[in-house]
Amino acid sequence: MLSVGVSRMGKTRVVFIDPGVNSSYFCNIVLEKGLLPDIRAICRHYRWWTLQQDGAPAHTARTTMDYLKKEHINCIEPHMWPPNSPDINPVDYAISGVFQQRVYHQRQFKTLDELQRAIATEWQKLSQRFIDKSINE
Repeated sequence: MLSVGVSRMGKTRVVFIDPGVNSSYFCNIVLEKGLLPDIRAICRHYRWWTLQQDGAPAHTARTTMDYLKKEHINCIEPHMWPPNSPDINPVDYAISGVFQQRVYHQRQFKTLDELQRAIATEWQKLSQRFIDKSINE
């Protein structure tokens, strides 16, 4: 699994996630050491930004929501998320399909490391113009 962040201001690096992620892992590894440093750098000139997540159990856990409040991260609360609506998340709606095609197009991977390198490389190549178009959709 992996996690990324996108906005009109930029994108984060890819954060690879171990199977069986729980709230503690999500907060300490995925957010604190992965996405949040990039998000803060991208949004450094903006006072307010909002984190949007999906309904993964590690995202909706009380400990995750408490962590976000403690870190003063504005987020859309889980009770405000419409059920089964991947169309409101540009990564789920438009980006992931194109991204998967780019990663796997005429390639076979022998190791997880090869796959992760290809993912990171293709993610770097993904243009801001494409991200903006996906957000507009």
